[in-house]
Amino acid sequence: MKGGKKPSKSDASDPPPPPYAAANRVPPPSANVVVNHASRGAAGSAANSASALPLVPLSGAMEPVPPFRDAAASERQSLFLRKLHVCCYALDFSDTLKNVREKEIKRQALMDLVDFIQSGSGKMSENCQEEMIRMISVNIFRCLPPASHENTGQEPADPEEEEPSMDPSWPHLQLVYELLLRYIVSSDTDAKIAKRYIDHSFVLKLLDLFDTEDPREREYLKTILHRIYGKFMVHRPFIRKAINNIFYRFIYETERHCGIGELLEILGSIINGFALPMKEEHKLFLVRALLPLHKPKSVGMYHQQLSYCITQFVEKDFKLADTVIRGLLKYWPVTNCQKEVLFLGELEEVLEATQAAEFQRCMVPLFRQISRCLNSPHFQVAERALFLWNNEHIVSLIAQNRTVILPIIFEAFERNISSHWNQAVHGLTVNVRKMFLEMDAELFEECQRQHSEKEAKAKEIEEERELKWKRLADAASRNGVEDMVTT
Repeated sequence: MKGGKKPSKSDASDPPPPPYAAANRVPPPSANVVVNHASRGAAGSAANSASALPLVPLSGAMEPVPPFRDAAASERQSLFLRKLHVCCYALDFSDTLKNVREKEIKRQALMDLVDFIQSGSGKMSENCQEEMIRMISVNIFRCLPPASHENTGQEPADPEEEEPSMDPSWPHLQLVYELLLRYIVSSDTDAKIAKRYIDHSFVLKLLDLFDTEDPREREYLKTILHRIYGKFMVHRPFIRKAINNIFYRFIYETERHCGIGELLEILGSIINGFALPMKEEHKLFLVRALLPLHKPKSVGMYHQQLSYCITQFVEKDFKLADTVIRGLLKYWPVTNCQKEVLFLGELEEVLEATQAAEFQRCMVPLFRQISRCLNSPHFQVAERALFLWNNEHIVSLIAQNRTVILPIIFEAFERNISSHWNQAVHGLTVNVRKMFLEMDAELFEECQRQHSEKEAKAKEIEEERELKWKRLADAASRNGVEDMVTT
């Protein structure tokens, strides 16, 4: 049989584990969703046999299945299939008093299955693997409940202020996810066989579940998808493209998705594994998906993970610094001060990895924006902008290009010193101004002279304007309003 496509150099190594734990949220009960695997339909396949599991959750009487320890080694495969069959039953978890016996039977069967996979008690047959993925699909692939604002018809609330809804079936769902995770990471699992069942259809449905509100489920999904990306090299381009599409829909259509942070966290470790020179596909992903993710109002929900991904690109390829900085300037918030503070923090991380040549390409528009931030009436924005001068690398870049930068921001310093209401901002401005004076006294004095001339000229124009208005007012009082209108 012809093997899968050889992974590209960029994807050659398994991605490292995610850099940090992400935020979390929740989902609801299960609906009947079918996964059609590429392996279905083969002659004599398990799907057509009498022992094949149902494609939808079962209902009716449920009987307990004996534990593996009580069965002979030769009977364990058939016992494994019986336990999978029991786990396909659909139970009502919204009512804790309903199906108590059945819930306990199913929970015990799931725990036995997890222990069986984890202990490596025996290599599973292809039939068992296929039926296990079918059982997992029946349990986890379901319609997620609508968000609260969709139920009530009210205006959608700020996602950062919403309380996540926790799925009552989670104790059982968790065991199903744990079983899937153990199967994927097991050294007994052959990727060439497993990819027949964990195929594109399965991966897409898994990605759909990232929109669940339950943070516990998203955490499992994040770990499982990351492991799938690492184990199944043939799926890597498809997974990246599918995540891209989720981002596009979020940015340009809905602006609502619960799992953007977790998806970005997975991408953070994927980007970290990119080989150099970086493929054009990856650069396009940066420009078309990651940078526009700064636009939605809810960027604060996933900004930490987004900032990590952006910084990874610049650290991998320093030539991308100019593209990234101009991208940040393009999406710079105008009226949202909290977003400005986040942007300034990210800007510092990017500048930390920026080299002199790339810095020079974007320094003029960059420091025009920083100048506006210095004069922001919101003290946190002005303060965060001034904190950039605490970074030695940034100060060295500024020092090398001070003849261009100081004339751009000098007026902002003078305005803060003369009229900013916040004392902390006033004090920091004095310190940064002093730093420039010590850096290049001659340039500083030249900027001061130009500023004084500009102020004097502005004052002169203002006085002249006021004089003209006074003359007009005098003329109006002498001639009367009627004469002014007719002439």
